[in-house]
Formats: sequence, structure tokens, C-alpha cells
Amino acid sequence: MMKRLWPRSLTGRLVIIMVLGMLAAQIMTGTIWFDMRYGKAMEVPTRLVASELAMRIRLLDTTSPDRHGSMMAAMSSPRFTMLEIAGPDESARNETRHKAVADLFNNVLAQQFGQRLETRILKADLQTQEGEDSDFFSLFRESFPAGHFVVQVELPDQRWLQIDAHEGQAGLNLAPLTALYDYLMRIYVLRIIAIIVIALVVVRLVMQPLKKLANAAERLGENIHSPPLDVTGPDEVKQAAQAFNVMQRKLIDGMAERTRFLAAVSHDLRSPITRMKLRAEMLKDDVARGKFRKDLDEMEAMVTSTLHFVQNVENDEQMRNVDIDTLLESLKLDAEEVGSLVNVQGKAAPIPAYARSLRRCLQNLIENAIRYGQEAHVEVSDTPDNLRIVIADRGPGIPPEMLEQVMEPFMRVEGSRNTQTGGFGLGLSIARTVAQAHRGTLSLRNREQGGLEAILDLPRTNKKSL
Repeated sequence: MMKRLWPRSLTGRLVIIMVLGMLAAQIMTGTIWFDMRYGKAMEVPTRLVASELAMRIRLLDTTSPDRHGSMMAAMSSPRFTMLEIAGPDESARNETRHKAVADLFNNVLAQQFGQRLETRILKADLQTQEGEDSDFFSLFRESFPAGHFVVQVELPDQRWLQIDAHEGQAGLNLAPLTALYDYLMRIYVLRIIAIIVIALVVVRLVMQPLKKLANAAERLGENIHSPPLDVTGPDEVKQAAQAFNVMQRKLIDGMAERTRFLAAVSHDLRSPITRMKLRAEMLKDDVARGKFRKDLDEMEAMVTSTLHFVQNVENDEQMRNVDIDTLLESLKLDAEEVGSLVNVQGKAAPIPAYARSLRRCLQNLIENAIRYGQEAHVEVSDTPDNLRIVIADRGPGIPPEMLEQVMEPFMRVEGSRNTQTGGFGLGLSIARTVAQAHRGTLSLRNREQGGLEAILDLPRTNKKSL
């Protein structure tokens, strides 16, 4: 489940991480809003209870001690009871949630009475309209939460009183639904929207160099001689671009060195091969001379084919629009000049491609069809997204288990596809390399009516994703 929800793109993952981090921080800082909401709800009951207590203490202070009991009974009510106690309950815990409430109570009491009295606030909390202690969610539900106070106070004559008072909001509606809307909308929803917008903008800006690096890597796979990356941006981006350019330079140098090596080997081998041909011609035995000549011709052809393969893999062409119809017609005429039969069906619009490499690819596929099937049938199908060229022959086909292996370099199928019929197993390898350079595919399949089909798919659209 989590894997399906987790975005595939790095941009999406960074946005989710930023939003979740913001929510976690907001939940922790949301306690500040709760404290403010709680303090606002407790302020009016605290002031009213403290003022009423100060007024009653003044009345008791002006009354003779023998009448205090009857006076307290007369001033008590179900919502405000007074009881004389022997002294403060030292074992009782102070249940005031917020020091600000206790400070407000003592300050109002001192201001209204005229002097500061010693108090012990055993309870100062909000209650619902049903008389239950409030919780976090009650601040969103209750329109008129009431304050419940249990206070012990020392009178001027050193006697102690304990009061148990309940006081409401004096008609002040706290509008909990409005507060809930304000809390969720302004603190969460608007901030989430803001952080998503900021994340999308900022992350995309930060990810732009990474996209350029990915595009450069894709271009490098198509053409190793593509332009190097610009070394600009933050230090980390510059370092990555420099490393990428160094890697590209090393790849180019390595392939150039390999090509030079094979060219040197090819050149050096041709001299002894030529000398061996001359010596073979001096042999008096016609059978031995024919065998030597055949082996030497095969050696020379193999060296030449290997060099051509390396040169085709190292593509240094520039991509341009290629007229597929004209290219296929040219290949058809070339084949017919040597007596081969090629049929072409279908038309296609020009496509961006490496002209020389694409011609070599199609030429190899057509020559294979002619070599193993006497004729080549070419069918072109073009869509806005893809160009497909199918080259079919009437040959013996290829065993199904070798359809993939036969496109490996120097891989030949024994029997009909061997050196006796021409080729060294490089034609299909070159064709597949060219297809991959165009971000396309080359696949083989046996025809039901006999023969083989080589299917070349070249995409017209450039779809890139991270």
C-alpha cells in the first residue's frame, strides 16, 4: 500500500516529505493555539470568580466573627459555596493547568480586595455544559464552557476559607465552529497549500540540473559525441557536471583508442595476409592452393567486418530529418542492380535520425533477407508516435530459442546461417546498435508461413520522465 502511495518521481517525494514535516511541526506548535484558546475561555470566569470572592471576603471582614457562619451560609449558592477550614491542605496538589490563570486570579483578587492574600488554587479548569471536565476537542464543541474553581484562601484574621465555584462566560459565545474553521483553514489547509506551491516551484528549480544530467546521459547513450554539460549552478551541480564530462571524455578516448588499435591490427594483418596469398599462388598443388586462398580471403573479410562494426558503434553523426521513402527506394535500386528482388510497401514521413547509420541498419537487414530468403519484402507503417519497418524473407527462419542470441556480435546460427552463405555474425548486431541509438528497438520473429521478420521500431516522440 505504501509503495503505491509513494511517488516515483523525486519531485513528488520531496514535496510529500516537506508537507509531512510541516504538518508534524504544526501539530507540535498547535499546542500554542490551544493554550491561547484555553486562556481566552478561562479569562472571564477567572475574573468573575476572583471579583466575587474579593467582595465576599470584604463582607466577612466587616462582620463579627460569631456571625461568619451564618453570613457564609447566606452568601453560598449551588454555584458558589464557601466553607471555613482549619488550614490549607498541604497534601492537595495544585491542579491549575496554566500559571497564567493562577496569576490572573491572584492579581484580580488583590486588586478588588485591596491587598494580596495567600491562596492555594486546587482546581481551575473548564467544564462542559454537562459538568464534565473539558478536553482538547471540547474547545471546538462548546459555545459556553464554564470555569470550575476550588480555591483555599487565608483571610486577614489568619482563618482559612475554601470555595467551590462554577462560573460561565457571562453570555460570551466563543463560536466554536468558527474557531474550528479558522484553526483548520488558516493554520493547516492554507499552510499546506502554500507549502505545496512553494515546494513545487522550489523543488522544480532545484531538480532542473538533475533533469539536465538525466537528459545528457540519455543523449550520451544515443551519441557519445553529444555536447558536454554546462558547468554552472551550485557547487554540487558543478561537481556532478564536471564528473559527467570527464566520464564522457574518457569514453570517447577509450572508444577512439579501441578503433585505432583495431585499425592498426587490421593494417598490420593485411600485409602478412597479402604475402601469404602470394606464397599460396606459388604452390604447385591446386587443391592446397585453393584451400589456402579460401582461408586467407575469410581472414581478410573477418578483419574488415570487425573494423566496420567498431566504426558503426562509434556514432559521431548529427541527427537530421531523413526521408525514409527515398532511403528505402535507394536500397531497393542498389539490390536490383546485383539481381536481387526487393518489394517495398507503405509510405512514411521524414523522421529525425542519423542518416548514415540508419542506412547501414536497413541495408544489413535487407541483405540478410536476400542472403537467407532470396528476396526481401519491406513493409512500412507510420503513426504520429512510431515508425515501424518490417523486413521479411522466405528463408528457413531461426530456432525460437536463438532469436535473441543471434543479435549478439559474432553469433551465427549453424546450418543455413554460417560463413558458407556469407557474413560473420555482425550485421544484426550493428542493426540493433543503430536502433538503440535512435531510442528504438529491433526484434526478430519467425513467420507462420515460413521465413523470418526483422521488425524495426523507431519512436517519433521524445518521452522523458524522472
